[in-house]
Amino acid sequence: MGLFSSLSEKITNIFSKLTRRGKLTESDIKEAMREVRVALLEADVNYLVVKQLISSITEKAVGEKVLKSLTPGQQVIKIVNEELTAIMGGTNAKLNVASNPPTIILMCGLQGAGKTTMCGKLGLNLRKQGKKPLLVACDIYRPAAIEQLQVVAKSINLPVFEKGTQDPVKTSKQAIEYAKQYGYDTVIIDTAGRLQIDETLMNELKNIKAAVGPTEILLTVDSMTGQEAVNVSEEFNNQLDITGVILTKLDGDTRGGAALSISQVVKKPIKFCGIGEKMSDLEPFYPDRMASRILGMGDVLTLIEKAEQAVSQEEAEKLEKKFRENSFTFDDYLSQLENLKKMGGIQNILGMLPGMGALKNVQVDEKQLQKNKAIIQSMTPKERNNPEIIKSSNRQRIAKGSGTTIQDVNQLIKQFEQTKELMKQMKSKKGFGKMPFNIG
Repeated sequence: MGLFSSLSEKITNIFSKLTRRGKLTESDIKEAMREVRVALLEADVNYLVVKQLISSITEKAVGEKVLKSLTPGQQVIKIVNEELTAIMGGTNAKLNVASNPPTIILMCGLQGAGKTTMCGKLGLNLRKQGKKPLLVACDIYRPAAIEQLQVVAKSINLPVFEKGTQDPVKTSKQAIEYAKQYGYDTVIIDTAGRLQIDETLMNELKNIKAAVGPTEILLTVDSMTGQEAVNVSEEFNNQLDITGVILTKLDGDTRGGAALSISQVVKKPIKFCGIGEKMSDLEPFYPDRMASRILGMGDVLTLIEKAEQAVSQEEAEKLEKKFRENSFTFDDYLSQLENLKKMGGIQNILGMLPGMGALKNVQVDEKQLQKNKAIIQSMTPKERNNPEIIKSSNRQRIAKGSGTTIQDVNQLIKQFEQTKELMKQMKSKKGFGKMPFNIG
């Protein structure tokens, strides 16, 4: 289920044994820490980072205060949560903004890390915050790199400044002038990558840096490359003194431990993480929320933020009113399915709910959502508003119209009724309308 699910599962199991015990001895804690150490190393967390983490957790956890407390297992988890958060940078590091616009963001990274796409994702993210970004094409070596940036930019309706294959330093300078002239407050420069770090690449980046004086130098690294991502970050940082890291493919999970190491090794913050293919799949990196996910405690804050983006306050209040008056229809149900999709789908949401680590292998069928949508769209407006009028002959017609079976139609109607019932029971709880609910 992505994002550290296997590490999270192992760590949750280790701690559930501790919390079941009641009293803990020093050797119980040390044994648990040995298991945590193995889990972290298997997730490809840097060896020195693991060593440092385990020793600082153990030192705090074997103190008298923890061992003699009424809930020692919970106290240990609290310490682990704090220490994990600290090694990932402690707090969310926001992008720096230039006091005199434009803010200049120099994007760098190796080929294949997803840097060009990331320029678009970052541009989209900043535009949502009211900024006016300009993308600049400075990768003049890789065939079709400029074209790729243009395609990415066009898909999200952002402008690209390009001067073909002229010297990237010259293009960067011209782009800044252009931005000042036409009121772009943020300039995102896409630079050349290489398959490995070499002197020519670094010199060019240093020259661009010297020419434009960037506000941010952001390194895009592929978290699937594990420890290699840490080495690449170190090298770029030594040469360019980067200001932050963007981790891509963090939804891959296989070697996500790099995320736990980079901040600690390079002493620079992870500012964003790419969590999927879509252009909107970019999130600010919150060390505390990430630690909470790893420990199987979910990430309710991010979930609420996603819900707020997907569902307006007005929509939520309207929904609450419908439940109060018992006038919830299939049309409302359909719009909630759409909201779920906007929030990144069920698997994404489950991963953020506390205690859902155990559901790692439950495959929520996104196709089922599509099927439900087709069934609802095959109903007449009258049927959508009054599901109770749907007789068996109508169900046959609906199944045929949606390319599904009568069983599928029956199942959806039953789910709809259960959801209505559930929401009736929940209506006393304030704010439930924010959350899209049914998972198909």
